[in-house]
This record gives sequence, C-alpha cells and structure tokens, in this order.
Amino acid sequence: MNSQSELTTEEVRGRVENVLEENEVVLFMKGNRLMPQCGYSQRAVQLISQHRAEFETVDVLPALPQYRSVLEEKSDWETIPQTYVDGEFVGGSDILAELDERDELAETVHASA
Repeated sequence: MNSQSELTTEEVRGRVENVLEENEVVLFMKGNRLMPQCGYSQRAVQLISQHRAEFETVDVLPALPQYRSVLEEKSDWETIPQTYVDGEFVGGSDILAELDERDELAETVHASA
C-alpha cells in the first residue's frame, strides 16, 4: 500500500508532469480550493478565481517534502503556492497579486484561451 505521504520524489515528479501536461492553469497549494490551508494559498485561489473559473489545484501537503523538492527544481522557487500556465511557472501569490495590480493577471491566466 502506497499512501500519498509515502510517495517518492520520482512519483511526485511524474504527477507534477502529468498535471501540467493535462491542465492549462495549475496551482500547487497547501490544501484545496475549498479549504486552503495557508493564507498565501487562499490568496492565490482568490486571485486566479477572479479571472478564471476552471483551473486545477494540487494539494502538496500529503507529500510536502517531495513536492517542495520537485517544484523548486522545476521553478527555482522555494515557496508554495506555485502557479503554472501552459506548463510555465508564473509565480506565487505575491507575483499573482502584482500581475493583478498591473491588470495583467487576466491575460496571464487566459494565455491560450
């Protein structure tokens, strides 16, 4: 039996690659869209939700060390949440807020819409 907390870094890497391939906008966060487990994750959900109804969220908490390692490797960004659009790293909640203030977030999250 392999619970999420026992996921290897390779298994997490595979999950990250799959979710990025299958979804236009992905938010790796602590908790889920309905119950964010940190203020930064909640802020990221709110910011993206203002401009886009459909986006994928991935709860990193069940395998936090592995997700943190894989995502940092991919984005060179150590903190969670992390937002990706079309497989490309956009940023955390602070970057989303900056984009929103500059009226660029809607365009960013609708990049290929």
